[in-house]
Amino acid sequence: MADAAPSGSRLRADARRNSEQIRAAAIGAFQGRGLTVPLEEVAKAAGVSTATIFNRFGGRIGLIEAVIQQVVARELFAFIDHARTIDDIGERIAYYLTAIRDLQYRQPAFNDVLLQTYPYSEQLMEICRAGSRANEEFVAVARASGVLRPEFTPGDLQALVVDNALALKHGERPSRDDYDRRTMYLLDGIRPSPSRA
Repeated sequence: MADAAPSGSRLRADARRNSEQIRAAAIGAFQGRGLTVPLEEVAKAAGVSTATIFNRFGGRIGLIEAVIQQVVARELFAFIDHARTIDDIGERIAYYLTAIRDLQYRQPAFNDVLLQTYPYSEQLMEICRAGSRANEEFVAVARASGVLRPEFTPGDLQALVVDNALALKHGERPSRDDYDRRTMYLLDGIRPSPSRA
């Protein structure tokens, strides 16, 4: 007797398993290499066809939106929230900027978010807007407290972060020691002159 056709529940279980495999493969690929990694490589890692990614997620944008919380947003929002708990304003801005640069170094996908590589992704754009709001908040408080140069603006911070994203995405990757040393130079450069003397 011929095998019966797969039941609806079996098909649903297979589809669910495929989706989970695709999500796991996408998280690994995006965290390691950024959001522009070829979908063919994600499909291969998941053990499915590229067509399956389109069937399950509608393409790259849908796949990004399915995993961006785990890839970038969760960690970004966690250190923004932690920064708000630091009472010393100088320590707060130093922690915040260091955390941003650390995430940029470790997570290529974060640089793709900062560079708005996929502007049609509403979730990516909301992450950018949330980051901009945090920049404005922290810079305003730090300037009012005298721990930043008075002329330093949120736009300056945004430019520094975006410039760093471009350098990491398209330039030669520095060693971690060199990178952290340059972070300290950056922090020294945005503080008022008397504190550097």
